[in-house]
Amino acid sequence: MKKLLLIVPMLHQGGFERVCVTTARLMQKYYKVTILIFSDKDINYDVTGINVVNINVPATKKYGKLGKVINVIRRVIKVSAYKRQVGIDISYSFGSSANYVNVLSRIGNKAKVLTGLRCSTDMENRKQVALFCKSANQVLSCSKEIMRELKRDYNYERSSYIYNPLEVDMIKERAANKEALNEATDIYDGRPVISKNNTTVSVKDDESVTIISVGRQDYIKGFWHLIKAFKLVYDKYPFTKLVIVGTGDFRKFKRLAGQLGVADRVIFPGLQRNPFAFVDSADLYVLSSNHEGFPNALLEAMALGKPCVAADCKTGPREILLSEDEYETLIREKPDGSSTDDIIFGTYGIIVPDMDEQEDFDPFNITEGDRKLAEGILAMISEKEKMKEYGEKAYKRALTYDPSKYAKDLKNILEKV
Repeated sequence: MKKLLLIVPMLHQGGFERVCVTTARLMQKYYKVTILIFSDKDINYDVTGINVVNINVPATKKYGKLGKVINVIRRVIKVSAYKRQVGIDISYSFGSSANYVNVLSRIGNKAKVLTGLRCSTDMENRKQVALFCKSANQVLSCSKEIMRELKRDYNYERSSYIYNPLEVDMIKERAANKEALNEATDIYDGRPVISKNNTTVSVKDDESVTIISVGRQDYIKGFWHLIKAFKLVYDKYPFTKLVIVGTGDFRKFKRLAGQLGVADRVIFPGLQRNPFAFVDSADLYVLSSNHEGFPNALLEAMALGKPCVAADCKTGPREILLSEDEYETLIREKPDGSSTDDIIFGTYGIIVPDMDEQEDFDPFNITEGDRKLAEGILAMISEKEKMKEYGEKAYKRALTYDPSKYAKDLKNILEKV
């Protein structure tokens, strides 16, 4: 049995970390699989039964750029030695920092190299992309858009795309466990997520509509747009509530909600090991990102039958929420991959135009993008039958991202490397 090495910096949180763990489990049927990480700090995924190797070279801020270079060299030396000692046949990396180490550790071992370009931000550094393409046996993405861009801008042909696997049954099973949800509170003011009366924000009351989004505090998630859009929604539908689940410092967002007069309608439960219970108890999922690869959180919400509104950021949402015909129509209209200018009522969800990536916490500056996002949300929540129909279609769409198909497709790709 050939030996497959999956390289990822950490297993703390995030979409490609989750995909890495799922990939390891699925590919154990075909390969002897190892996950190699640079640091085991705050592992947030169940790795029971998976061989995980920690080379213990975590990220560092010491000595600036020189420190980062030294760190990369240390990682490369250790990974190259591991590939050689164990006799790795194929190494597949997740994320830019892992890609660097993967391609630079080719010397002295026989391992074939796959680099994963999984997000539009991965494509912004042309020198980096050129290195990953030139030094890899294959570039693997999770989006048609990235593969199209590689061919269009780099004339690169050795690329494939494969959509992330979605474990619908696992998601539904975990969503049914509401223990953490029932005990969760806002990380800043201590208000319970589930209220015992009408004085606090709850995930779901009998006559409320709760909007939810899941993601770390990062500019790419565009949460300031979501909060501003929520203010516009709240002005028309004061029974709405917003829950943002994820790790990071959200104090600026909390302050923005206060300045907009909706602080008591927005709650931040922080990082949750079981976000599915929170999503399951909400009514509408919204993705406000300006960059994505293949947004797992969006698909996970669809697996729970949630209607979705998403920004048409460069990769991911349009391939998920639009039908094949709708997607091809958009590509013909925007061959450069740029965003739609108008709201699209797709077969599986609503797409709104991409929004500015520059953080803006000015409560008086409500942009056209914010208004379009609010318009998309209002179009959904104003008609309960539409929400129900979109939820049903979202669930059917989620079922098409079958893990067994992902495993077979990935196996076929690996066999051709």
